[in-house]
Amino acid sequence: MIGTSRDGDVVTIELQREDRRNALNTELCVLLRDAVDEAVADGARAIVLTGQGRAFCAGADLSGDVYADGFTDTLLEMVHSIDAAPVPVIAAINGPAIGAGTQLAIASDLRVVTPDAFFAIPAVKLGISVDSWTVKRLASLVGGGPARTILLGAEQISAADAYTFGLANKIGDLATAQEWAKRIAALAPLSLRHLKMVFNDDGTQDEPPQDQLDALHAAWSSEDMLEASRARQEKRTPTFRGR
Repeated sequence: MIGTSRDGDVVTIELQREDRRNALNTELCVLLRDAVDEAVADGARAIVLTGQGRAFCAGADLSGDVYADGFTDTLLEMVHSIDAAPVPVIAAINGPAIGAGTQLAIASDLRVVTPDAFFAIPAVKLGISVDSWTVKRLASLVGGGPARTILLGAEQISAADAYTFGLANKIGDLATAQEWAKRIAALAPLSLRHLKMVFNDDGTQDEPPQDQLDALHAAWSSEDMLEASRARQEKRTPTFRGR
């Protein structure tokens, strides 16, 4: 489910679950985390992440184990490993980046986005929520207004809007991202490491207060979450009751 290739100091990691639009399950999260760690251990000076086929990542695989205990912890562990990698990570977003796909994109340091790609985090449509790291990182990248549009309004952000907001750093394809990664890999690695650390010191490392954790857990264990799951299976609009 993961493919890796190397060109000089640049390692490209590809999600290879095209039949599920590269949706994440526990196994794929672990494989991706390990691939990033291995690339760093092998001396990569830049990493490119992309998806096989026409989607970057369609989010968490809702037909898999995402509601099982431990999935969200594994997902966040993978995201934080990208965040903490001491080398620049560039996401080559070749199609939709939905839910966990957007989380994967914002964990990366830079984003190169194809014109037909888009971002979305439809958690409120699923009766669930996202952690404080996701909220704070998204807000730090695009600003509070667009972040609220994505999270509270559950609206998609096009590639063009993402570029306007600063979520997309360049419009282009995988080759664009890999060429940029080559140029970045030739820069001073200690300087890049320091800058990444400073940029990522954006409040996302702070421990959330207990009331926020309680609210997050309440959403994930709610009747509304179960209702959304049933509605998806029955192909109807869910009726949320706030419990």
